[in-house]
Amino acid sequence: MSEPYPQKTDAHPPRIVYDDECGFCTWCARFAARHGDFELVGFHELTPDQLARLPDDYEHCAHLLTDDAVYDCGASAEHVIRHLVPALDGVFHALNYVPGYAALRERTYRWAADRRALWGKLLRECPPAEDD
Repeated sequence: MSEPYPQKTDAHPPRIVYDDECGFCTWCARFAARHGDFELVGFHELTPDQLARLPDDYEHCAHLLTDDAVYDCGASAEHVIRHLVPALDGVFHALNYVPGYAALRERTYRWAADRRALWGKLLRECPPAEDD
């Protein structure tokens, strides 16, 4: 079950870890950073400490790192949305009590992530990895 989004108790802003070779992923991460208090960390910028906190297949999806938690894939997207739209916190809290919600959230995330090339035709920013 997902915990409410941590509210300003962390020593550092939450870090969105994303695919910095993907234009759509870059757009999503930068959108969140423009509208919320997040640090952005591309896959190519991960420190050894950050990498140690991620699952072995971390390149499979986005992640949200807080001082005391790691949220992966759909859970990371949920927590970013909770941060950006605090009024939805109660909705997400209730949804986490609905049987099957977490699986549906993850399937929805995977469906969208598997179509990044399509979404990138609509919403895209130059990925930092292209600058290297």
